[in-house]
Amino acid sequence: MIRTAVPDDVPVIHEMVRELAAYEKALHEAKATEEQLREALFGERPAAFAHIAETDAGEVAGFALWFLNFSTWRGVHGIYLEDLYVRPQVRGGGHGKALLTELARICVARGYERLEWSVLNWNAPSISFYESLGAKPQDEWTVYRLTDGALASLGS
Repeated sequence: MIRTAVPDDVPVIHEMVRELAAYEKALHEAKATEEQLREALFGERPAAFAHIAETDAGEVAGFALWFLNFSTWRGVHGIYLEDLYVRPQVRGGGHGKALLTELARICVARGYERLEWSVLNWNAPSISFYESLGAKPQDEWTVYRLTDGALASLGS
């Protein structure tokens, strides 16, 4: 079952963000707090949205956290999927596909024309899964990022 996240889900979302960071070998970079997630998802002006996948027994199996982006070429919003995570013990049960299906449904219903995300180049199981759904890599683009000292230097 896929459902929209509620404020009581914040602790388990935070836990899974940390599980995902550990899986991606970057736990030291996962600095977000529960309070920050609560504000981003459920504050006065939410900047992000989340869906929860549950097992038949009602246990949280995974989550998708996303936000709106905008295509100047298409002239409409799209969804950028920041995190998609399914806990290892329930992988292969259709939860990841169900989460992506729900985001695709939202795109279609709202007239959004893109559902995009990034995947680490070494993550072959995820890449195979995404391609099995018809997703295509955008390998002509390279992601750039400013953080920490470089961001502070440029911004001051």
